[in-house]
Amino acid sequence: MGKEEKEIKNSGPLLEIRGVSKTFHGKGKEVKAINEVSFSVERGEFVSIIGPSGCGKTTLLRLIAGLERDYEGDITLNGVRVEKPGLDRGVIFQEHRLLPWLTIEENVSLGLSVDRKQTHGLVNQYLRKVDLEGFGNAYPRQLSGGMAQRASIARALLRKPEILLLDEPLGALDAMTRYSMQEELEKIWMNNGNTMIMITHDIEEAVFLSDRVVVLEARPCRVKEIFNIALKHPRDRSSRQFDEYRTNVVSAFRSSMVDYYSI
Repeated sequence: MGKEEKEIKNSGPLLEIRGVSKTFHGKGKEVKAINEVSFSVERGEFVSIIGPSGCGKTTLLRLIAGLERDYEGDITLNGVRVEKPGLDRGVIFQEHRLLPWLTIEENVSLGLSVDRKQTHGLVNQYLRKVDLEGFGNAYPRQLSGGMAQRASIARALLRKPEILLLDEPLGALDAMTRYSMQEELEKIWMNNGNTMIMITHDIEEAVFLSDRVVVLEARPCRVKEIFNIALKHPRDRSSRQFDEYRTNVVSAFRSSMVDYYSI
């Protein structure tokens, strides 16, 4: 691929979601889960998606990941329609999903087709990125929940995906660990420049981490409002500006909940 072709490929948003709808079929019924959802994600951007429980957030993430293939509209990554999973997308789930019988190094390197010496160096490099240097020989049971989740992030980063998809990655953690992991995730994103899309039910978390927050409404899922969070990183949760953004997002979320339960 020549220089001009690369520039064309890298121009415009990394991810575009245009008029996407998704209908589930079963037992003689049709349920429209997503209706005409549209937004884009720029390279290096952190976008959070919030909305009422069951509104279709995870379904939308699965469509972006290529795990759901039957949909209307267009989802394109680097201009190519998403129709199946690919190494250009990494998915991080609420649970770390590490294999308990493998060490952290073995979990992080699972499936890599490089020699053992090179693998060891690569894994150590990415464990350093998530502050887990020295834990390569440990087993998942020997780590805290936050440490195990950082290991799963290292596993995803090592494969150098174009975009990381995070499905409530901190949802299973206790309040104090979650607070600390939000700061760790902010550091990882700032240091690596990855494009990230995160589903969360925590509005403060969304405002703390994101360049933009997409608020969804349900029945069926639509975009209610998109907030640009024009605050520098690292962010100060106690600042007046942070509180204003949080209040505005809370207001939109509450409105989506009123709409949700009034149907």
